[in-house]
Amino acid sequence: MKKMSHSLRIILLLISLIVVGKVFAQAGQPSPVKTISSLDVPRYLGTWYEISKFPNWFQKKCQSNTKAVYSLRSDGNLQVVNSCKTVSGEVTEAVGAARQIGPRDSAKLEVRFAPEWLSFLPMVWGDYWIVDLDSQYELAAVSDPKREYLWVLSRTPQLDPKAYAALLQRLQEQQFDTHQLELTLQK
Repeated sequence: MKKMSHSLRIILLLISLIVVGKVFAQAGQPSPVKTISSLDVPRYLGTWYEISKFPNWFQKKCQSNTKAVYSLRSDGNLQVVNSCKTVSGEVTEAVGAARQIGPRDSAKLEVRFAPEWLSFLPMVWGDYWIVDLDSQYELAAVSDPKREYLWVLSRTPQLDPKAYAALLQRLQEQQFDTHQLELTLQK
């Protein structure tokens, strides 16, 4: 009987350690990324200038003047034209498409820069979640559900430092590591 009691204690101890370990593991993980509550797509259309971004492999050649222009396509989705100036001074451009995920006011979109005939493949679509947007549609932050990417966009190439600082504070509250952001040159 004593042996059974000792075995039971060991099992209970192991179960307790597993439960406590899971609680600590979950406590160390960031909360889910939150998007803005709703997006008015027609107001979002137009030109957005990149103010800063998390460094990424697909923008390595961009030196300055990075911007994105969004327009409505005949199929109801969006056309995306990203451009930047390279080190050699030439302007490079990538044309893609974006589509909303969910309801018409969803702030969750997917973008694709691969050829349209590949659009049936899920891996050619990237998450484009609008996680912050001011009421005037002048300043935005875009990311993904894993916080791997982050862009700060503005309707103007230059941004008021106070507005930028306030946005960074809101992004930090959403557990983004804003120290990773690199400023985009505007020449």
